[in-house]
Amino acid sequence: MNTSVGPLSGLRVLDLTRVLAGPTCTQMLGDLGAEVIKIERPEAGDDTRGFAPPFWPETKESAYFIGVNRNKKSVTVDIAKPEGQALILKLLESCDILAENFKVGALAKYGLGYEQLKDRFPRLIYCSITGFGQTGPYAPRPGYDALIQAMGGIMSLTGEPNGSPQKAGVPVADMFAGLYGCIGILAALNHRTATGQGQQIDIGMLDTHVAWLANQGMNYLSTGENPPRLGNQHPNISPYQEYPTKDGYLILAVGNDPTFERFCKSFGQEHLLADERFATNPKRVANRDLVTQTLTPLMKTKTTTEWVEALEALKIGCGPINTLKDVFADPHVQARNMTLEMDHGSGATVKVIANPVKLSATPPTYRSAPPVLGEHTDAVLSGILGMSAVEIETLRAKGVL
Repeated sequence: MNTSVGPLSGLRVLDLTRVLAGPTCTQMLGDLGAEVIKIERPEAGDDTRGFAPPFWPETKESAYFIGVNRNKKSVTVDIAKPEGQALILKLLESCDILAENFKVGALAKYGLGYEQLKDRFPRLIYCSITGFGQTGPYAPRPGYDALIQAMGGIMSLTGEPNGSPQKAGVPVADMFAGLYGCIGILAALNHRTATGQGQQIDIGMLDTHVAWLANQGMNYLSTGENPPRLGNQHPNISPYQEYPTKDGYLILAVGNDPTFERFCKSFGQEHLLADERFATNPKRVANRDLVTQTLTPLMKTKTTTEWVEALEALKIGCGPINTLKDVFADPHVQARNMTLEMDHGSGATVKVIANPVKLSATPPTYRSAPPVLGEHTDAVLSGILGMSAVEIETLRAKGVL
């Protein structure tokens, strides 16, 4: 287990997030060395502890929860109780960052909103991740990944041309919101270093979703036309899509005209270069159905492995369409150390997906496995707040912990 000092070592995060967007943000901070204190509801905990099956074998934890909660200390506090609110305020005295993803205005009911805290804790960086941000007509609404994918336009772009709109196979709206939140926190930390001032970071999932519409968003803004669903085809490049092979499927990515020329000359398709419909990428995009129909019989003549070997030798972009079993068995994924095992508080060993950020001097660290509910309550309250065992047990008896 990597125990070197990370680039955010010395920072303390009070984590009031749950489910996925917020925990993605705070796990990244934890991986980079920050101390993350995850506040959870007594007895229930983060909602995702129950997002199962599957549970991780030999534990009571869902695989979902384990995926985004390493490097965190679980402390149970009922913030609806005045004693719980007092504990949060005491913990904030030594915290640099507060991250939360409650509905807009919810924490203010407990005296924990940004406006209520900013004067008392002027250096505090307060990151709020919500479905629609702190302002605007939709601000009070709850945000869910599929809802944001639908409202943010990505579903209108995803799926077969004559099929129904489709969402992505993983919760990308949640993940992007969490990562944008992390970026905002890092920027705010730099500002605080220069000025001594904290600030609030307002992350709306819909905002972040619109931001990563990327080329398709720009295609709409430049033409005023809604881009159609194209299945696995690229809206601006052709051929750039999946093709059937002799034994499966392959992604072929011909990124420019010289590459298309090299492809044609290498596989007996020189005649296409004299055809005006294939002459340039804009022409091929305009005739994408013809390109698909023309190349499909050729692609069926070799197995996926044969095509990958032949195309890679020519430096033409390609790759198999892997299952997750294939992904985690891939020698490159393994060489990049993209999974690791951690000792869980239950006594079991859990395997998690590693952090992809490779820092040469201060790499991510993996100091502790995703915690058992309340695993660190006593240690944090005694170690940070100096509370006695009797004080802690008194609060526990009252249902505060």
